[in-house]
Amino acid sequence: MMRELLESIARALVDYPDEVFVNEIQNEKSIILELKVAKDDMGKVIGKQGRIAKAIRTVVKAAAVKDNRRVVVDIIQ
Repeated sequence: MMRELLESIARALVDYPDEVFVNEIQNEKSIILELKVAKDDMGKVIGKQGRIAKAIRTVVKAAAVKDNRRVVVDIIQ
């Protein structure tokens, strides 16, 4: 569920939605979501001073509260 949420948010922000990939790594109580976008779209996903990245992390963490899980969103290149 969190993976699909992150993917849909990222695809709405970028110019190249076909190049959005989310890798999900699960532990017992936490989930790590690695977001990878096109090189030209990195700035759009991170935003000025990281504001958009912070907002994305906040939304995904709020969705994870329902499942009593901890979510970490990493934006990788």
